[in-house]
Amino acid sequence: MTEGADDRARPFEPAEPDLPPDLAHDLRPGPLLLQGQDYFFRSSDTSLDFQERVHRADLVDDGDGDPTPCVLVLARAADMEMNELSLALAERGIRMVRIDADRCLDVALTVYTETPLIEFERWLLRPVLVWRRHFDISAVPADPTTVHGAYVREQWRAVSGWLSGRSDWEQINPVRSSAHLDRLTQLRDAAEFGLRVPRTSVTTLPGRTRPGGGRCIVKTAGHHLLEPEPGELRGLFPRPQDVRRAAEAREPAPVLVQQYLAAEHEIRAFVVGERVIGYRVDKLDPAQLWVDPDSVAVQPVELPEQLTTRLLALCRFWRLQVAAIDLLAVGGEHVFLEVNVNCDWRWFEHRAQDSAVSEAVHSWVAERFEQLADVPLQRWAG
Repeated sequence: MTEGADDRARPFEPAEPDLPPDLAHDLRPGPLLLQGQDYFFRSSDTSLDFQERVHRADLVDDGDGDPTPCVLVLARAADMEMNELSLALAERGIRMVRIDADRCLDVALTVYTETPLIEFERWLLRPVLVWRRHFDISAVPADPTTVHGAYVREQWRAVSGWLSGRSDWEQINPVRSSAHLDRLTQLRDAAEFGLRVPRTSVTTLPGRTRPGGGRCIVKTAGHHLLEPEPGELRGLFPRPQDVRRAAEAREPAPVLVQQYLAAEHEIRAFVVGERVIGYRVDKLDPAQLWVDPDSVAVQPVELPEQLTTRLLALCRFWRLQVAAIDLLAVGGEHVFLEVNVNCDWRWFEHRAQDSAVSEAVHSWVAERFEQLADVPLQRWAG
């Protein structure tokens, strides 16, 4: 994704004092997490998927007409992790097919409901492993304010949800589990598994709430990125706040307020199957990873066995096979912040100059595919 400076969001301006009260109310400073946030990505809808290109160019033998076992990915065109997976699986002779949210309007797709087969373009396929990543309905290029656009989005919402929850093929990070992993649920579950979590409140009055003293971190309760128009993503990143000096303005929607913890550094732990791969992340403020990534230092790190055991147990409980967990290192302890199901790892690998997560993901997907592909289709029929 590329940055579009001309389309940056403008900070909200305070209302002029001589405006009529009703108009001044409409123009007062907007939500705290939108003030000053000018982070903008334009997500390309051009596919760089290796397998898609070679199959469309008729460079691969389509076989004898029997259903081809495959990995089915629901993503979007700019998902570089899935582009790399496509190439890695091709090298192992494993077919991968993807449906991208930002390129789905013209796809030729038939899904059979009584047998685990699909027709995708001209190919008859048997998905044995399905992975939904970044397939957000907000990325579907249809205007939801029109009848046509609302219709298109609603159909894709229903069918993509069914595809990524269907029980007769195996799901990576099944949506039936991951869709309910909001940040508050994550914190509750992490605490139950013995991980320390920051004191947290949910409020529409962040200037009044003090879950851990005067200094706090204000966060979104939802996603870190907003996509008000398809392909145009804007940031919603954590903001430090001293509630002793903050105004008590009321927010139009609830936010999370967490105690500020003076951390030595952060940890990004990638869980891949039964492996945990850790990176130490050094940055100056919570949003630096997005607004000034070149100044963030990342290096591989060995994590304590007790911590990895708890993270693996937590991911098994959540039924997550591939996930990223963010933690703070505070006084010899690790404090759980959140789990990211649609985790991206290439940036961390690039900064750390290694490829440990990519290699682990490619191997895990290939090995699981081979186990499942050996099961005859008749097992699922009738």
